[in-house]
Amino acid sequence: MTEKTLVSQVTEIAERVAKDYGLEVVHCELLGDRGAALVRVYIDKPEGVTHEDCANVSNEMSVILDVEDLIPNRYTLEVSSPGLDRGLYKRADYERFAGSMVRIRTAEPIDGRRNYKGRLRGVEGDEVTVVAETGTEAGKEFRFHLSQIAKANLEPEF
Repeated sequence: MTEKTLVSQVTEIAERVAKDYGLEVVHCELLGDRGAALVRVYIDKPEGVTHEDCANVSNEMSVILDVEDLIPNRYTLEVSSPGLDRGLYKRADYERFAGSMVRIRTAEPIDGRRNYKGRLRGVEGDEVTVVAETGTEAGKEFRFHLSQIAKANLEPEF
């Protein structure tokens, strides 16, 4: 089984479990090798995630992962909130967090540059728009196709 397939199966299990508790799965990842894998699951809900939410999802997922024997060797399961600098992974994330400050890193340089920071205007079709708010680029609009984005996170505002 490929790592991508394994992550997909773990994500399906996480989504099934999270749904029972009124939670959203933000992202799942598998790190390390199969001899000592780290399975990381980020969950969220509008009013914020509690320790109890994490424990419930972790306990239920552990049982399912063990019964289905998806990860044949030793693994550690971490279930947590996505944090203040929550990653943006799906098109729906860009819609939901329109108006928020974001930091975007592109997979390939665009005009010699890969890092951008600004206010997320939103997503139209498969194109994300960010407007710079500071420095010499203030007011400048940047557009990225979703496939160009390697990493995107909310930028906490205090």
